[in-house]
This record gives sequence, structure tokens and C-alpha cells, in this order.
Amino acid sequence: MHTLIQSLICFRRCRQCLLAWIAVFLIAPAWAEPNAAAILVYHRFGPTVADSMTTRTTVFEAQLARLRADGYHILPLSSLIAGLEGRAPLPAKALAITVDDGHRTVYSELLPVIRRERLPVALFIYPSAISHAPYAMTWEQLAEIVATGLVEVHSHSYWHPNFRVEKRRLAPEAYRQFVRDQLEKPRRVLKARLGVDAPYLAWPFGIHDAELEAAAAAAGYRAAFGLEARHATGADSPLALPRYLIVDANGVAGLARRLQLGENHLAGEKP
Repeated sequence: MHTLIQSLICFRRCRQCLLAWIAVFLIAPAWAEPNAAAILVYHRFGPTVADSMTTRTTVFEAQLARLRADGYHILPLSSLIAGLEGRAPLPAKALAITVDDGHRTVYSELLPVIRRERLPVALFIYPSAISHAPYAMTWEQLAEIVATGLVEVHSHSYWHPNFRVEKRRLAPEAYRQFVRDQLEKPRRVLKARLGVDAPYLAWPFGIHDAELEAAAAAAGYRAAFGLEARHATGADSPLALPRYLIVDANGVAGLARRLQLGENHLAGEKP
């Protein structure tokens, strides 16, 4: 009888061990994979290609249709970041759309699409141009865009400098003060003008390094974005997240191909 009881106990323990090993091999790898998502960045829109950074509005609309047909979930940027950080669920094929610079065509061309498609978008603005530069939106137009509830507004520095040029030009302490001003001032202005906290930063020209990233953290930014043709993952530094630069020449098929290459690259990195 004692031997039978011992056998039953061993069987039960072995069964528990087997179930534990199944959980390790089947479930743990899925948990271990970093969250990943695509972040796109556009600049200007219009009926024709006015310059290298312009995307025709018709092309952009066709790209949206293709993204949805291919199963992409277009999320607010803040939701995507929460997913990368593991603070919220992140769906498969998650994607966010960002637009840099605050060009007037965001209001004239993109805003009707945002309203019609209920499209979440994040704008990165350098406030020195708003209501001043002829190519830029006004504060009133930006306020109208924010009022849709679909658009986040974040910082693109104060006047879009090339930090490499300024570092060569300025003495070390003057450069550090310049960086602080460029990173801190836009958050204050955007809060005063639009009532937004602007916790994210797009690096001008995609330029960043360890010193700049430390300055961004000190200025209160929780995430910052460069330019690199790959998906962002939870393993990336939050102050150096990659974005796909999209221009008219990419077209619809080209955008789909770039995202597929990004997904293939991720798959190749998995164990």
C-alpha cells in the first residue's frame, strides 16, 4: 500500500513537472519576445509633389486603405508607447502615424482626412514657426486640430536646429544651455498655447546621441524619436525610437514592402 501511494505521488509530481516544462516552452517564448510596432513619419501633403518631403494626399489615402487591408491597427502614439513599455496590450501589426514640422498642409490637406477617417495622428511641432513662418500653421489652426480629440501635439525642439552643427559652433557650456533651451522651451509654449503636456520629442533631422538623450530625459521627455527604417520594440531605448520616413516616392506598394521587410527582420531576430 505504501509503495502504491509513493508511486501515485511521484506520478503527480512528474505530471506537474511536465506541465511546467510545456508552459516554459510554449508560453514563455511569447512573453519573452519584445513588443514591436511600426511608426511612420510624414512631413507635408498636397495635390502635387511640391518637394521631396511632400506626399500627395491621394497617395496617403491609398496608403491608409492598404494598411487597413493588410491588418494594421493604427493607434494613437501614446497608446503605442504604452504597449511598447508593457503598460497596455499591444495588438499585432500595431502602427502609429506621426507628422513633423507643423506645415500648413497639415491643416488644409490632412485634417479633412483625420476627421473623415477618425484617424489618430501625432504632430511634432517646433513652436518658433507657428503663426510666424509662412509655411507653418497658426496657433488657432493647431487648436482646432487638437479639439478633434484625434491628434496629439508634441515637441520637435524649439526651432529645429542641427545639433551637430551647433555643437561644433558653440563652447561646451554654451552648447549645453542651447540644448536645454531647445528641449525645455517647446514644452512650456505648447502647454501655454494648447494646454498639452507634450511628453514626446522628435529629434530634428533624426540626430541624437547619449548626451542629447540625457538632456531630453532631464527636460521631462518620456520618449523620443529618430529616423530609422525598422520597427520599434520594447528593447529599444525609449529616447531613441526608430521611425520609417515616408515620402511620395514610396507609394502604396513601396510602403507595404518596407513594413514587410521590417516584420521579416523582426522574425529573423527571434530565437
